[in-house]
Amino acid sequence: MLLTTAILADQHGLITRRRALECGLDDRDIRQLLKRGEWVRLRRGVYAERATWEVLDPFRGLPLLRVRAARLVLQTPHVLSHDSAALIHGIGVPDATRALVHVPRRKVHGDAVRAGVKHHLAPYLDDQVQLVDGLPVLDVARTALDLAREHGLVAGVAACDQALRRGIRRSELKEVRAAMRCWPGSRTMDEAIKLADQGAESWLESEARVFVTGLGLGRPQTQFGLTDGTRVVFCDFRIGRHMFEIDGRQKYDDELSTKQLTDVLMREKNRQDFVSGFKLGISRLIAHDVHVTTRATAARVRREYADTCARFGTDITDLAPYIVRRNRR
Repeated sequence: MLLTTAILADQHGLITRRRALECGLDDRDIRQLLKRGEWVRLRRGVYAERATWEVLDPFRGLPLLRVRAARLVLQTPHVLSHDSAALIHGIGVPDATRALVHVPRRKVHGDAVRAGVKHHLAPYLDDQVQLVDGLPVLDVARTALDLAREHGLVAGVAACDQALRRGIRRSELKEVRAAMRCWPGSRTMDEAIKLADQGAESWLESEARVFVTGLGLGRPQTQFGLTDGTRVVFCDFRIGRHMFEIDGRQKYDDELSTKQLTDVLMREKNRQDFVSGFKLGISRLIAHDVHVTTRATAARVRREYADTCARFGTDITDLAPYIVRRNRR
């Protein structure tokens, strides 16, 4: 048992049935370990220590463990792509808790899903392969465009936003795109590259920006900063004299005490009062707005934007002395 524990530690808490048998266990021992809850079955023939499994977070740690588990049973040389590569790079995916393991193949007849692994007909160049945390993955630029093809425009924009934030130039994304001419999802890739903006600081900000862009009000400017000489505030993005603030759940986490939550709300109120003092309108959006109540949210945002235009116009020339720019190195 000490030997199997050492192997589990060496393989990120994973062990295959074959390796367990080599260490002197038999199938009855494995069944007992599973029954007692000491081991957890991640996939057929691959197990993890429950102690390791339980402490991993469900949005990155556990999905990555499933990726490593799949690699232990894949029979042919491979690299990881799409959601798997995005998780490894720390880009983010639409739903990490249900993400498949993705493997591109240079020679395969169409895409196919087998035992939780999606095999893609998606050739790649050798220089697009990187080794990250011991895992062979396609690079960030290629992964961003693969996410656009696999999951649509929102995922593509969010991934391309992250690529730009990491120093990848838009021209590099276009070069990768050019090598994928006539592939499925070509228009989505083009639109994602066009809309990408390094100013987005989270997946939800990217998603909200795509949503607002689709309303036809104009192209948002991200990270719009204002100062009165003492205080500096950056808004997530702006169109004309209308600001958009994206509120993630973490800001108002359920675990905050009443006093902490009150402090957060007061800071947000003071922040909004500061921005409004420059004769600017504001719309606040949460995930529910862009996921569920999209029609109602679209109508609300249009009303709020129209009200701002009616009261203050769209020109921001008068704000020139107060505008500050964020260093985006």
